[in-house]
Amino acid sequence: MSYTVLSFDNDTFTNFAFYSGIVLAKTLIMGPLTSQARIRHKVYGNPEDTKFFAPGVAVNTTDSTVERIRRCHLNDLENVVPFTLIGLLYVSAEPDYDKALMIFRVFAASRILHTISYLVPLPQPARASCFFVGWGATAAMTAFLFARMYKYV
Repeated sequence: MSYTVLSFDNDTFTNFAFYSGIVLAKTLIMGPLTSQARIRHKVYGNPEDTKFFAPGVAVNTTDSTVERIRRCHLNDLENVVPFTLIGLLYVSAEPDYDKALMIFRVFAASRILHTISYLVPLPQPARASCFFVGWGATAAMTAFLFARMYKYV
């Protein structure tokens, strides 16, 4: 059997897939969580939704609970998707296993803690710290990629 960088024969890729799976699953959960909050609070942004779920209720997009969950979901989309895409390129560049594992773990933990600090909510700078730690993990992978690719450009 031949070795392929983006396969489960590669421990770096296996760990990347695991931690990416965790944060992608967490992101996936945020959509139904937002919907549940909309239904519970009778807050709908579209007339067809109010007609189906809560006849007679006016369109409303200003509920603080729904908006908090929605913003948390949006923040996930803005951070988890780049991490996953950059991470695939990063793994393909064959980084040091221990450093890569640390980056993957730090990112996953930062996103979980970011969600907790967003939804509880915890006082700042808890959420901002979690955001910047996760952003830093993605930035570290990006810097490694550019350093690795520099000699080929």
